[in-house]
Amino acid sequence: MSKRVARRIDNRSIPLRAGKSHVLAASSVYRIGLLSPIAGLGISRKHCTCSPYLKSLQINFLRRPYRFEVVVRIPTPPSYTSSKTAFEMSTEKPLPFIYQFAAGAVAGVSEILVMYPLDVVKTRVQIQSKVPVPGQDHYTGMLDCFRKIIANEGASRLYRGIGAPILMEAPKRATKFAANDEWGKVWRNVFGVSKMSQSLSILTGASAGATESFVVVPFELVKIRLQDKAQASRYNGMVDCFLKIVRQEGPLTLYQGLESTMWRHILWNSGYFGCIFQVRAMLPANPTKDKSLQMRNDLISGTIGGTVGTILNTPMDVVKSRIQNSPKIAGSVRKYNWAWPALGTVMKEEGFGALYSGFLPKVLRLGPGGGILLVVFTGVMDFFRSIRKE
Repeated sequence: MSKRVARRIDNRSIPLRAGKSHVLAASSVYRIGLLSPIAGLGISRKHCTCSPYLKSLQINFLRRPYRFEVVVRIPTPPSYTSSKTAFEMSTEKPLPFIYQFAAGAVAGVSEILVMYPLDVVKTRVQIQSKVPVPGQDHYTGMLDCFRKIIANEGASRLYRGIGAPILMEAPKRATKFAANDEWGKVWRNVFGVSKMSQSLSILTGASAGATESFVVVPFELVKIRLQDKAQASRYNGMVDCFLKIVRQEGPLTLYQGLESTMWRHILWNSGYFGCIFQVRAMLPANPTKDKSLQMRNDLISGTIGGTVGTILNTPMDVVKSRIQNSPKIAGSVRKYNWAWPALGTVMKEEGFGALYSGFLPKVLRLGPGGGILLVVFTGVMDFFRSIRKE
C-alpha cells in the first residue's frame, strides 16, 4: 500500500493515517496525496486544486504571508473497509438493517432455487455407506446420483425438502446480520481498534456463523431426513417430519448435530470471507461503478471464496449429515454422535476420502452459489438505494 504523506516544499513529510482527519498549517505550498503516479493535491497562495482527499480548506487573508489550514481525510483502502454485513463491502454508505435483511433473504432464496438439486445429490452421497446395501440405490458419483434419482424417483425428488431451507432464510438472515454487527463491535472493543481489518472480519464471520447455527440446525435436520430415500416413506412432507421427530424422538432431537453444524459454519465463513477480501483487493478497481465490471468481480470473488470455504468445511458437513440422519432409537447408542469422534470413525472405517463425499456437487453449489449470493445481494441493495434517492 502506498504511503500517504503531506509534503512541504522544504521536503519535510508529515504522515497521514488512513481513516483519520488531519489539520495541516503552512505558509507556502503543501502537496497532499499518494507517493505514486497518482496526482496529489497542490495548494499555494495563487491557486487551489481540489482532489477527492480534500475535506475542507480554510485560508486566513488577514496576515501575510497567507496561512493555510487544510483538513484532509484519507479514505480507508477498499480491502480494509468494514460494514454492518459481510456482503456490504463497497464504499457506499450502509443502508438500514431492514434493507440489508431483505436483500440477504432475496439473495439466499435465489441461490436455493437455482442450486438446491445439487444439495439433494450431495446429501445422498454423503449419508450412504461405503459398502452397498442390498435393496438400496448406491451412487458412484454425482452424475450417477442425478441419473438414478430422476430414473427411479422422478425429477421432482431433486426438490424434496426445499421448504425447510426456504423457511429458514428469513430467521437465518436476520440472525446472520444482527450477529455479524454485534460480534464486530465485540471484537473491535476486545482488540481496541475502531476499524475492521481482514483478520477481524474473518473472526467476526466465524463468530456470527456459530451463532447462526442455533437457528439453522432444526431446519437442516428436517431437510436431511426428507432428502434421504431410505426415510422418505416415513414422512409425508416437512410439517409431518417435524411433528414425528418431536413426538417420537423428543424436541431436543431437533438440535441433534448442533456441534458439527457450528464447526461447519465457522470453517466456511472463515474461508469465504477471508478469500473475498483478498480477491477483491487483487481484482481491477471499479472507480466508475460499471455494473458489468462489478458483477464480474462479485462472481469471481464469491466463487473463489465459496470454493475455499467448501474445501475447509466439507468433512464437517459429511459428519453433520450422518449425525442428523441417525434416528434416536430407545436402548441403542447412535454410531455418529459428536463431531470429532464421528470424524475419526468415518476416516478409520472408510478412509480419508470419505470425508469429502459429495464434494463435487457441494463445491458446484457453494462455489457459483457464493457468486450468485454476492451478485443478487449487490443488485438488490443498488435497487433499494435508487428507490431511496428518488
